[in-house]
Amino acid sequence: MTLASLRHRFLLLVALRWLPTGMLIPVLVLLLLDRGMSIAEVGLASAAQGLMVMALELPTGALADSHGRRAVLLSASLFDLASIGLLLTADSIGMLVLVFALQGVYRALESGPLDAWFVDSTQAVDPTAKIEDALGAAGAVLGASIAVATVGAGALVALDPVPGVDPLMVPLLVSLVLRMLNVVAIAVLMTEPGRPIGRNTRVTGVIGDSLHLIRASRMLQALMVVELLWGAGMVAFETLTPARLEEVTGSAAQAAAIFGPVTAVAWLSSAGAAAVVPRLAIRVGATRAGALLRIVQGITVAGIGISSGAVGVIIAFLLTMAVHGAANPVHQGLLHRSVDGPANRSTVVSANSLSAQFGGALGMIALTSLADATTRSTAIVTGAVLLAAAAPVYLIPSTRPPRR
Repeated sequence: MTLASLRHRFLLLVALRWLPTGMLIPVLVLLLLDRGMSIAEVGLASAAQGLMVMALELPTGALADSHGRRAVLLSASLFDLASIGLLLTADSIGMLVLVFALQGVYRALESGPLDAWFVDSTQAVDPTAKIEDALGAAGAVLGASIAVATVGAGALVALDPVPGVDPLMVPLLVSLVLRMLNVVAIAVLMTEPGRPIGRNTRVTGVIGDSLHLIRASRMLQALMVVELLWGAGMVAFETLTPARLEEVTGSAAQAAAIFGPVTAVAWLSSAGAAAVVPRLAIRVGATRAGALLRIVQGITVAGIGISSGAVGVIIAFLLTMAVHGAANPVHQGLLHRSVDGPANRSTVVSANSLSAQFGGALGMIALTSLADATTRSTAIVTGAVLLAAAAPVYLIPSTRPPRR
């Protein structure tokens, strides 16, 4: 395949991966509440997803490295199909736990194989190819797909196009069809050799090799620390922004009405920044660009916490999401370039994702507790400090002499 055809296949697969997810975002919690479940029950059940991801992240990454990315990605989509299918009838806490557990298996399996397949396939065609451009384009497609699907789901609920079917169920059915298309696309578009990717075909062996690779690389160690701080700091704008908006408007209903459309615009701003900024980052150096973006994001998140009105909170949130979209391809480019060859690529990407999951879990506990104990603004500004604290970590590998 040519570089252009690889890029087109990659971007199409990214879109088909995120469109079904975007369809669920606006309606999932509302549907479960409509079925008589409480917010506490939904939160308790959703914890099963995080636990499954944290438990399976490294083994599934090693499975992709040892037995092929295509097979693992196909398996992931089948787990997601099972999760959405069960969600169609889930009406008890036990069924809901199973839904989220299946979703956790899906997210663990799909974390890394697609990017790893694209980077390895690209470097096999041209070892000097600039993967950052395509990763930036993938970030743009991701943001645009979620924005389009989120708006589409809201429109489907409002239009109620299927007589006799609960309007909140229609986006789930569309999500199911889109995921089926995703399975077909993976089977057709992803091509890879039938032999094992690396010399080690045992999952435990691949995990051991990958951890050794991380221990031997200052750059990879730095990236894991950045991702840990990033995951903790994201709680400040992903979880606490709606609460902050409620605080400044004085009404939960008004905050919800505002935040829905704002979220769609935020993902579009994330997509635009992801498409543009990584190209500029190549000119100034990826590590310096990564550090600068972390500082800027810390400032924008602090703006969410200190703004006195809804307009200020919304502008700060949109800027935060734009920086978030720009920073991810830069970070991913550094991550992939720090892995020499395909044998451990998916596992290292999974280790990076695991760092974010662990940081997010710590941040969720710490920042939400801080918000209850002090103020929401204090918790958000603390999250901003965590994000900015990741900036110098990017520069550590270049300021220390190489290890003998």
